[in-house]
Amino acid sequence: MKCAPALAAGCTVVLKPSEFASASTLEFMELTQQAGFPSGVFNVVTGFGPETGAALVEHPDVAKVSFTGSDAQGQRSTRLLQGR
Repeated sequence: MKCAPALAAGCTVVLKPSEFASASTLEFMELTQQAGFPSGVFNVVTGFGPETGAALVEHPDVAKVSFTGSDAQGQRSTRLLQGR
């Protein structure tokens, strides 16, 4: 739901799905490739939330972060963003 507007605006997307939903997200990435999306436009990074999510949020090349999750996760992400 959040990827389509970003892609329509010409942005690239890095999606880190829940470790419980990785397979369906990887299938969706396959569909974007079949649809002709250029390489690197829609990207999927799998891994466990706290470690992988923190690495994405802290990365200096990440311009915008959107997440779906608990209040606690939102607070952790906000602290990480403020610290960079």
